[in-house]
Amino acid sequence: MILVKESFSDRPAEPKRVATVLLVDDDEKLRQLVAEFLERHGMEVVAVADGEGANAALARQSVDVVILDVMLPGEDGLSICRRLTSSGEARPAIIMLSAAGEDTDRIVGLELGADDYLPKPANPRELLARIRALLRRSTNVAPDPATPYVGYEFSGWTLSIWARELQTPDGVIVPLTGSEFALLRTFVEHPREVLDRDRVLSLVRGRSSFAFDRTVDLQLSRLRRKLTAAYGEAGNLFRTVRNEGYIFVSAVRRV
Repeated sequence: MILVKESFSDRPAEPKRVATVLLVDDDEKLRQLVAEFLERHGMEVVAVADGEGANAALARQSVDVVILDVMLPGEDGLSICRRLTSSGEARPAIIMLSAAGEDTDRIVGLELGADDYLPKPANPRELLARIRALLRRSTNVAPDPATPYVGYEFSGWTLSIWARELQTPDGVIVPLTGSEFALLRTFVEHPREVLDRDRVLSLVRGRSSFAFDRTVDLQLSRLRRKLTAAYGEAGNLFRTVRNEGYIFVSAVRRV
């Protein structure tokens, strides 16, 4: 069932396309609960019970995000994820859900190309935050080969994804290790979001072959020191949120 929410404001606004979410889960009660919650927050939701329903929905319309349970009747979620990510075509962002809570499901899902992972039962508010973060990131936009630079700007800094370079507002290149680059990119793509250590590790490992041999705290401490050494206190773009994690405080613009 597809429901479209309308919102009204006392001042005119430009029309905005509603984000479409495909929810694939065989738990009927959970499907209904999550769908109603996301719809209340302005999203269009298509909820189906299995891979067959997902295929039919994707053939019928384009979607922005797929929420995909690992354990499904018939074709399982990992198989569907593999199919979506290996098609070579533009695809929606994928969030995997797994009741197992095992590292294996999370690692396999991320290695297959899933963009994010949540254990079940997922907190609906956290799920909503993850969806919004993926929509902001727009990771499905492939770089244009004719464009020499693609990356992010924040507080005068630039991070080039394709050249793998960080520049200060003065244009000085700051050398980063592979792990430091992956860590900074993770925070830049989740600005003003509190990320705990487990979340940081899952995101970094999902996109980088560089494994952390020390704790997230140590890696982040080294990165902070490099940024402040290059640009003084204005380079301190991270804040520690006690008992919760870390937050990248700057606004970020994709360029």
